Amino acid sequence: MSAPVGTCCIVLHTHLPWLAHHGAWPVGEEWLHQSWASSYLPVVELLERLVGEGRRDLLTLGVSPVLAAQLDDPYCLREFHTWLGFWQVRAEGLAGSGPGSDEFRRATGALAAFERSWRHGASPLLRRLTDAGAVEVLGGPATHPFQPLLDDRVARFALRTGLDDAVLRTGTRPEGIWAPECGYRPGLEDLYAAEGVRRFVVDGPNLLRAGRSTADAWTVGSSDVVAFARDLDVTYRVWSPKKGYPSGAWYRDFHTYDHDSGLRPARVTSTRTAPHEKAPYDPQRGRAAAQADAADFVSVVRRRLLDLAGARDGRPALVTVAFDTELFGHWWHEGPAFLEQVLRLLPEAGVNVTTLRGAVEAGHVGGAVDLGEGSWGSGKDWRVWAGEQVADLVDNGARVQKQLLDLVDAELGAWPRRSSRRADLDQLARDALLTLASDWAFMVTKDSAAHYARNRAAGHLADFTALARAVEAGHGGELATRQRATDGPFAQLDARLL
Repeated sequence: MSAPVGTCCIVLHTHLPWLAHHGAWPVGEEWLHQSWASSYLPVVELLERLVGEGRRDLLTLGVSPVLAAQLDDPYCLREFHTWLGFWQVRAEGLAGSGPGSDEFRRATGALAAFERSWRHGASPLLRRLTDAGAVEVLGGPATHPFQPLLDDRVARFALRTGLDDAVLRTGTRPEGIWAPECGYRPGLEDLYAAEGVRRFVVDGPNLLRAGRSTADAWTVGSSDVVAFARDLDVTYRVWSPKKGYPSGAWYRDFHTYDHDSGLRPARVTSTRTAPHEKAPYDPQRGRAAAQADAADFVSVVRRRLLDLAGARDGRPALVTVAFDTELFGHWWHEGPAFLEQVLRLLPEAGVNVTTLRGAVEAGHVGGAVDLGEGSWGSGKDWRVWAGEQVADLVDNGARVQKQLLDLVDAELGAWPRRSSRRADLDQLARDALLTLASDWAFMVTKDSAAHYARNRAAGHLADFTALARAVEAGHGGELATRQRATDGPFAQLDARLL
């Protein structure tokens, strides 16, 4: 089992939209707090444990700039600390029961982890992990917009703002990005190259439609920018909503929630079992299931690599799997235990575990490819972000981009570098980027908190429109200051770069 059989890249995409100051329950800040406590804390802890054992090149960690901003934001840090304290107090009252004792243990551990390591935000932790060679951190466009729908100037501005933000937080400009929603249109690779981006991720079908295999990475078009594609046969062993590991009978059920106690007391039981009929959750059986599924996943990766090598005259192949980080802990309670076991077992099975950078250095680039349009959404096309259900959001986004560019051009003239930086134009650009976040269209199309998403999109559009009028009238400064108090990520954002 230890004979080398190929390479596996695990990519985690860590992202939530801007939630600070925009409601609490059930999406809003509660969404941030639950993901932070259930996913971000335990995933960082397991990576630190493996680093402590001398392990390197564990995985590639995408962190969207808009989430990184919240994980460092003083307001968000204070609110999360308070939330953890309330969680511990609530769980303490339930500690006499089996599930309650497990909840109290988790709440106490999360609070201790935050106070020990997170009080100054996520950036020091990410920097330690990158400095230790454990992870490659991917950047991305500032507010996670669906890039294929962006004007080239806006797309480049959003990407540059996001990459500049990463430099301020971790001291390093990312060479790789997570393209939001794996969205791609021809030509984006040239924009990436101009900003120093060397690697990005697309979905498997996008590459397969171009006649290439996901068993290699490929340079795109005439650029030297490399695209990695998810191997869906392997990825869906985890992420398939009906057959993936998280649907296993012994795992804690996310959707069965006791609003009085705050507990999720049931196990999945089966995907057909009604919520009121689900069996009680047993933490010990859940952990055992995670260990068994991790072993199965490792065997799936090994078999896949052996089959690919056999079809390539023995040439070692690459398997790239990518998941939302929030799957591990938030949506799938046992996910962190599964992930840690996978990272331990893969090398023992002869699989070279590395980052996207490491895969390039190991020679897993097959040649050039001309990619067509694609995403990782339904149909692997753009329908989630550009379909009929969200046609109004698409139209609004196009108008916002045009008005932003027209105003910046009119206000700054032909030599923007000779102009002074202007807080009102910076906030106008910030409002535009928040309006263009891909999350709103996704949530509407998937009917996932669609009302909240529409309200958020409408609110940012209203702020943009009001500030644009004020800028045109020559008195945008005061309104910009008020808006930034609520929606002020990316302090370095400079509208002159447009």
